[in-house]
Amino acid sequence: MRAFVTTASAAALLLLGTGSASHGQQAADPPCSGQIHANPGFEQGTTDWTAGPRIVVFGDANRPAHTGNAYASFAGLDVTHRDLLRTTVTVPANCDLTVRFWVRTTTTETNRSDYLNVGLAVTGIPPKTRFSLAFDGGAQWRQYSMSTGTATTERTATASFLASETAGNGTTAFDVDDVTFTLG
Repeated sequence: MRAFVTTASAAALLLLGTGSASHGQQAADPPCSGQIHANPGFEQGTTDWTAGPRIVVFGDANRPAHTGNAYASFAGLDVTHRDLLRTTVTVPANCDLTVRFWVRTTTTETNRSDYLNVGLAVTGIPPKTRFSLAFDGGAQWRQYSMSTGTATTERTATASFLASETAGNGTTAFDVDDVTFTLG
């Protein structure tokens, strides 16, 4: 008796013998996915952040965090000063980085003299302010986002929050929470 093997059944036998059609190669996790900052919600204080001396990280029943128990606050003091909060992450080659963050503004000022400037500086690209928020941000948490775009080489990206307050026009507090750094 002769056995006849068709092309289709030979291919099926080959797949059964090797375990897959890709000849045993395992699929790698995509390098451009996921949240890459270890402390986006300030739950570990200012760990992985560079913070000015007046940046306060706390949770409060009267002014709760967006999520969790902590947030960064550029406290309204009605004195002329600046506060800086920033962090740097590494963006792999061929990846885009999207930074999303939540801001809440509490103010007694009547004209625009207090600001929160938000920037994203990327290796090889001059830094620039992406958002300049004043008292019109509102007392409710609002989300904003910014993106780096892709490049063929690994880069660093620095997100910065610079609050500027001027004395004599009322107080403004800018609260920042849930600053996520997501690769795509």
